[in-house]
Amino acid sequence: MAGADPARPGGLRERKKARTRAAIRQHALRLFGEQGYGETTVEQIAAAAEVSPSTFFRYFPSKEDVVLQDDFDPIAIEKFEAQPAELSPVAALRAAMREAMEEASAEEVEQWRDLNRLAASVPELRSRLLEEFVRSVRMAAGLIAKRVGRDPDDFAVRTLAGALVGVGMSVMITATEDPEADITALMDAGLALLEAGLPL
Repeated sequence: MAGADPARPGGLRERKKARTRAAIRQHALRLFGEQGYGETTVEQIAAAAEVSPSTFFRYFPSKEDVVLQDDFDPIAIEKFEAQPAELSPVAALRAAMREAMEEASAEEVEQWRDLNRLAASVPELRSRLLEEFVRSVRMAAGLIAKRVGRDPDDFAVRTLAGALVGVGMSVMITATEDPEADITALMDAGLALLEAGLPL
């Protein structure tokens, strides 16, 4: 569009950055598969993606972050915050996740599976998962607190945040064990159970 701001979301500059980030991750996953995670260096990934190591680090703080950074988070957050105010936090997240997952391409879903398999199988990545769990709980608590008008440090808010993140972890484990599992259906079913009070 004539006169479009190249720095705005969806603008030329942002699209170019998104393509570069995707290329780095794509080549990293290919190299991890061909020669192993531990044997692959940042320099090799950068060379394969035709960027400099310094450019790699502008997109990912470390090699671990290629696997552990979740590009899905900003999309889910935007959709969560757009849900009607009368929805409970769980119902709002359930709707947001359905929308986000339905918009994801088959390639994006398969890449999510690959990243989860790596995170679960590589020892140095597994050691970072607890940090990611804590980060996710804090992020979820902030979103819930904003929605219900309470403090993010409120124990009830933090507990619900932990439960929501736990659903995601359950889906990740199931999808890692079963390559044919329907991630969208699993996520929706897990959130539905939580919404119903986790009946057994």
